[in-house]
Amino acid sequence: MPIPAPNLYPAFNIVRLSHVELAVTDLARSRAFYVDTLGLQVTDETSDTIWLRAMEERGHHCIILKKSDKAEARDLGFKVFDEDHLDKAAAFFKDKGLPVDWVERAYQGRTFVTRDPHGVPLEFYAKMDRLEPIHQKYALYKGVKPLRIDHFNCFSPDVDASVAFYNEIGFRVTEYTEDEETGRLWAAWTHRKGGVHDIAFTNGLGPRLHHTAFWVPTPLNIIDLLDLMATTGWVGNIERGPGRHGISNAFFLYVLDPDGHRIEIYCSDYQTVDPDLEAIRWDLKDPQRQTLWGAPAPRSWFEHGSRFHGAEPRQSDLAASPIIAP
Repeated sequence: MPIPAPNLYPAFNIVRLSHVELAVTDLARSRAFYVDTLGLQVTDETSDTIWLRAMEERGHHCIILKKSDKAEARDLGFKVFDEDHLDKAAAFFKDKGLPVDWVERAYQGRTFVTRDPHGVPLEFYAKMDRLEPIHQKYALYKGVKPLRIDHFNCFSPDVDASVAFYNEIGFRVTEYTEDEETGRLWAAWTHRKGGVHDIAFTNGLGPRLHHTAFWVPTPLNIIDLLDLMATTGWVGNIERGPGRHGISNAFFLYVLDPDGHRIEIYCSDYQTVDPDLEAIRWDLKDPQRQTLWGAPAPRSWFEHGSRFHGAEPRQSDLAASPIIAP
């Protein structure tokens, strides 16, 4: 199935991905991972919630850790252009028969939550509290020195359908994996902000959150993080990498937080601003698709993910399989 033509004039304008809320079972342990090890900055905290941002971000938060009895992923947040586009977004989802609930969110202006057709929980807003810049306060740089949140990747039971829906709201495909036998999409990378992706979809039991990614300055930051994790009790949380993706060309590392939420550390992808940029196609069986150096991903990378709150995953429609490490 061919990828859809870019929709350059969607019903409303999404600027970029913004933030995610993760439910965690041990807030102190999660703080040790995200703050002391990865190096995210605390912008506020209470007895049951921690708000975090990365070094280049001016918005109040890019990740929210919420204490819970059950680990799960909650809303994926997106920023829209202005209040008018926020209302247009709400009207769009209502017209699709999808839920629209206006909610109060700390440090954000008017915000509504909804779901995509597969049940992924989404949150849209136009205004978030701004904080002073800290990107030149080098004494604060710790861990992997995260600069900004970069993207989400979600397991989808029907990647073609996910791409079609997000294309309708303006996400453009940059790269995709096609199953040669069926002609269907096995995975796709789609963006709003001009990188390789704001949100990607991977074939599998879904909807589930595969990972949240943070951009770092250089591959050497990833090496430093590996040394830190290996000597501070986190070596068992290193899942995959370091390596260089074929898709996106990015240098990467995948780690798991204390509850198993997957985090990608990511750098060195490329710019995709041009509206007529052609998407790059990959064959599912190409060994350089996953890793340019040819090393396949472990089975856990294709099977493990975070359940979304209130969404019941279903098996994928496409039975095709990529190359998996023994």
